[in-house]
Amino acid sequence: MRKIRITKEFRFEMAHALWNYDGLCKNIHGHSYILAVTIIGEPVADENNPKLGMVMDFGVLKKIVNEEIVGRLDHTLVVSSKAPAEQLKSIPQMVERYEIVDYQPTCENLLIDFASRLKNRLPEEVALHSLKLNETSNSYAQWYAADNK
Repeated sequence: MRKIRITKEFRFEMAHALWNYDGLCKNIHGHSYILAVTIIGEPVADENNPKLGMVMDFGVLKKIVNEEIVGRLDHTLVVSSKAPAEQLKSIPQMVERYEIVDYQPTCENLLIDFASRLKNRLPEEVALHSLKLNETSNSYAQWYAADNK
């Protein structure tokens, strides 16, 4: 009965385009994303541990999320590998930062990718509980570990 969830929010700017989509989002456009990362575990009980009382040091969580997600995607254009994305290389002055992914870069699919990346980096004593990704101020997707067992 000592399980605690902690959450850290991250903000980044990212552009994407949805290949073969039938709406406006087929055009390159950007969002101010807000990512909430929630982990679950037991606070450290060892009196000699400098992390006494913490599930995980927020600074360590920040470092992992920045390395795996924010640093990689902030001010980056993300497109599906099904699009003729190789042409992006021909306009380096405006598209220095781009990422070609093996999926349609929807909010939902981004979360699936993020969950996979983060689960591999977290210490074994904590688990990824949930992710929430706001694409706009009133539109978001959520991922829960309990739904993905």
